[in-house]
Amino acid sequence: MTDTAPPADLLPATRRALFHRIAVGQAEGRAPSLVGAVVRDGQLVWSGARSAPGGPAPDADTQYRIGSITKTFVAVLVLRLRDEGLLDLADPVRKHLADPLAVADVDPAVGDATVAQLLAHLSGIAAEARGPWWERTPGDLRPELGDVFGERPQRLPAGRTFHYSNPGYALLGALVEELRGAPWGEVLHREVLAPLGMTRTSVTPQQPHAQGWAVHPWADVVQREAVEEMGRMGPAGQLWSTAADLARFAVFLARGDDRVLSAATLAEMRQPAAPPEGSAWDGSYGLGLQVARRNGRLLFGHTGSMPGFLATLWVSHDEGLAGIALANATSGPFASTIAADLVRIVAEHEPPVPEPWSPLTDVDPELLALTGDWYWGTHAYVLRLNAGRWLELSPLRGSGRGSRFRPEPDGTWTGLDGYHAGETLRVVRTEPTARTAEGDRPTGPTGPTTHLDVGTFVFTREPYEPSGVVPGTIDPAGWHGRPAADQG
Repeated sequence: MTDTAPPADLLPATRRALFHRIAVGQAEGRAPSLVGAVVRDGQLVWSGARSAPGGPAPDADTQYRIGSITKTFVAVLVLRLRDEGLLDLADPVRKHLADPLAVADVDPAVGDATVAQLLAHLSGIAAEARGPWWERTPGDLRPELGDVFGERPQRLPAGRTFHYSNPGYALLGALVEELRGAPWGEVLHREVLAPLGMTRTSVTPQQPHAQGWAVHPWADVVQREAVEEMGRMGPAGQLWSTAADLARFAVFLARGDDRVLSAATLAEMRQPAAPPEGSAWDGSYGLGLQVARRNGRLLFGHTGSMPGFLATLWVSHDEGLAGIALANATSGPFASTIAADLVRIVAEHEPPVPEPWSPLTDVDPELLALTGDWYWGTHAYVLRLNAGRWLELSPLRGSGRGSRFRPEPDGTWTGLDGYHAGETLRVVRTEPTARTAEGDRPTGPTGPTTHLDVGTFVFTREPYEPSGVVPGTIDPAGWHGRPAADQG
């Protein structure tokens, strides 16, 4: 018997709850307009908007400025360069910029920042560009890359502390331009936006787009915010986009697209790289992606703000959900909260349905024989075989050093997460000999399995199994009850 799959669309009660959240957010946040959207299982399944009476009625195709969500797009370009072998994340940025800091008063340490440090805001570089306030002034006030740095650009030691740096992403944008030989916006359109079908994301606004507004903090009055082109600071917050286009981007961030970036590289981007602050963290930063805990779930994505605009994109990878919120107001905490609430509402009203279980279509008998109990010393573990020859090693009871392992062409496996991330799992076998005219010779490690080697840790079929070649000294008497004389 096969169950009928649930409808792709949301239930009426869920849709009402989502619209109610948008309506409350627009009213309480005093936003001239607010657009929200939800992605589920790779599809845009809902969008809604609310605006002040008499104002333009936005929808999922209306452009808003997305501010620092731009940084995630730039990070994607940088990781593409890494995956192509054109740079290493450990490279200092000066290695790839012909003359990155051609101003006498710029601290040479800025050029020593690594690509990874810049992506994760660990470079220690100043948070903001040299004045006047860069978000509200024309970019041609800082015509050269060195012009974005003030008198003391290096504020903290590199690599130790998370310190959000907008000029750091100006360096990354320049890095993309240097290695691609074209403006970063052109590279972005060619390599990311066009393949993903994001036709309504652009460096400059395209109609229909929202007008940015400043809302007075103590009175219900507004004034227009001017739109300035950021010039060299563009990679920190220049882009405009729509809820529908950001939905496409959310699907890409969750699943990958080999035309742009693999799923494995995107998983690397959302791993926290910056140390969390405080004992109970609710936010960290990966490689161009924010990581947050909201409503008891782990989210990744980015927030953004520019004069007149607020934007947020949050993705819950485990639940196959994403929430998007776009507003045309200069300030207010509601955009980030609303995007997370949209994810929560759908998850609570319509919990994700797991994929149906089905047996593997092809099984290697030798791998099947590896499954079951293994022991690291006296710690009991279980090894499971998953689709695609993937292995999963997890503690039999309680917590411990579990990991998933990806198969490699050389017959080993590489740990993807947990304690053994990046480590190699090897199946160690005996080497039987074959009789030849010249005498006995090894025929290769094709005999029975003796143990698993996981980053030098030995896992045997029995605790401290002598045949498992456990390092160190093993009591020759084996397992036994302690004699009375030893019980003192």
